[in-house]
Amino acid sequence: MRPELDEVDNKVLALLMDDARLPVTTIAKLVGIARTTVIARIAALEKRGVIAGYGVKLSQKLVQPAVRAYVGLSVEARYAAGLIKYLQHLPETETLCAVSGAIDYMLTLRCDTTDTLDRLLDQIGAMDGVRQTSTSIILSKRIDRSAI
Repeated sequence: MRPELDEVDNKVLALLMDDARLPVTTIAKLVGIARTTVIARIAALEKRGVIAGYGVKLSQKLVQPAVRAYVGLSVEARYAAGLIKYLQHLPETETLCAVSGAIDYMLTLRCDTTDTLDRLLDQIGAMDGVRQTSTSIILSKRIDRSAI
């Protein structure tokens, strides 16, 4: 069951996702509520499991190699399990999502060079059942509210 969140909860969460170390007084000012209300809201979100924890988010310059790309994959259904297994063991695979629409999967690759990306795309495209790939290189992140 998905927890119910109101507008205040969503604003608090967005601020914390941008900077989990943001002072409670700053959150209160930005959301327009009392400091004690922010404390209570955060505690309630933690208790309900909406906030699962806090962690360190490393600088993108440190963790992000030179090239990241989104790769749309159209795959024959009978070959999907083999492709997923291959991609699961590929160290450059960051995420693989089943999606609706013209493509079947959206893959995110993280490579150290464009040569590595090119080689991987050739290997993936040559796999049995891969009908088509479409690649977009990520130039920069404009908004990043991911948990890690």
